[in-house]
Amino acid sequence: MPGTFTHQFDTPTYKGTVSVNLGLFINGEFVDPVDHETIEVINPATGKVITSIAGGSAKDIDIAVNAAKKAYKAAWGLKTPGSVRGKLLNKLADLLEEHIDELAALEALNTGKTFATAKAADITGAIKTFRYFAGWADKVHGKTIETTDQKFAYTRHEPFGVVGQIIPWNFPIVMLAWKLAPALATGNVSILKPSEITPLTALKVAGFINEAGFPPGVVNIVNGYGSKAGQAISEHLGISKVAFTGSTLTGRKILKAAAESNLKVVTLELGGKSPTIIFDDADLEQAVKWASHGIFFNMGQVCTAGSRIFVQEGVYDAFLQKFTAVAKFLETAAGDQFTPTTKHGPQVSSGQFDRVMSYIGSGKAEGATVHAGGERLGTNGYFVQPTIFTDVTKDMKIVQEEIFGPVGVVLKFKTEEEVIEAANDTTYGLAAHIFTQNISRAIRVTNALEAGSTFVNCALTSETSVPFGGYKQSGIGRELGEYALDTYTQVKGVHINIGLNL
Repeated sequence: MPGTFTHQFDTPTYKGTVSVNLGLFINGEFVDPVDHETIEVINPATGKVITSIAGGSAKDIDIAVNAAKKAYKAAWGLKTPGSVRGKLLNKLADLLEEHIDELAALEALNTGKTFATAKAADITGAIKTFRYFAGWADKVHGKTIETTDQKFAYTRHEPFGVVGQIIPWNFPIVMLAWKLAPALATGNVSILKPSEITPLTALKVAGFINEAGFPPGVVNIVNGYGSKAGQAISEHLGISKVAFTGSTLTGRKILKAAAESNLKVVTLELGGKSPTIIFDDADLEQAVKWASHGIFFNMGQVCTAGSRIFVQEGVYDAFLQKFTAVAKFLETAAGDQFTPTTKHGPQVSSGQFDRVMSYIGSGKAEGATVHAGGERLGTNGYFVQPTIFTDVTKDMKIVQEEIFGPVGVVLKFKTEEEVIEAANDTTYGLAAHIFTQNISRAIRVTNALEAGSTFVNCALTSETSVPFGGYKQSGIGRELGEYALDTYTQVKGVHINIGLNL
């Protein structure tokens, strides 16, 4: 069975040795899965196997739930003051900071994003998230409620107990922090399943859980396929709440499984087909830079990616020319994750590569114009050319469905009313981006758009302190900020008689 993976990095951006235990992390120990299954982990820049991890099943989830229940009752939950939980979260953040280069190297190797991006954005973002919620751990307050002078009434915000958390492959360590930090801050214990495609940083973090001082069983990290470990989390009667980030299709399955088991509370952060709206009065240079970032960052593998780009007719030609230049530059700057000049990496897996190429094929077949890109890039790994489609119609698959790759569609519009209607013409509602120098228009359009997050004159700039989540089929509930605490607590109303007589 998998033991420890040790990799010697000797690259222009990072040199060092990183070791990771490849087992399941249950009750404070790395263990082999009951069924002895293994899962290969691939380097997407080469298509070659990095290593093999343990693959958990429903049997392993059951063991983890039992360990978590014991930990919750004996050493966590309401028994551990919030101030102590906060100290442990800060200690975990300290350990991530101490090992930031190792974590960034693992994240880059496993996902294909550059080492520089992994360090500056992903690992740094995870550290920030743990520190933010560490500060909230002793500030989860109820309220006293006035009723009559013969009763004392108040509320308590209490943890659910055992929560299940299923995270995606595009931002592995960031999503781990988004899930674990608020859950632990509010006193819950966790069964977390990383993506089987990108599990390495989660396993590295598991090694820091004990070192930080968390009691055994408070955090359990169980690798495995979604159809096995993920489904088991969704169905388990011992789990009171499940949080999932991923596709809308999988979110539906989780919601159904939760309803058919024990009606566990569910929060979902799902897909998006986010509009980017560029008005004639926008700062065009900045709009081009932000719109390019909005669709090509992380090779388009971002749920809030601005994949539908609406450009007002007065600046359409100028925007398209400059936007195309960025796409062509990124194509020349494609490469492996440890080359300093790399600006564009691979899709995360062969499956995701095939999905993106299938959508590109669909766009061609339905009559859209490939303005730039549209082909595989190179012969090794899972690289796709940054792609721009024009001459699209609203009923095309590439306009309506989430591609999750470096593929944007550009559409011309005339009026504000027209673009609002077009932007809202989607089953999704995760994010929107608006570019204008007219503040009245910015606020007016923001209010009219059906999206959980709206970015004005910027893109993909989420903040730890600001809630994040979707409208419509982009999800249920909110992550980040104080709002996240509500999704990991249940409210108890308390009534105390201080003078009522029957």
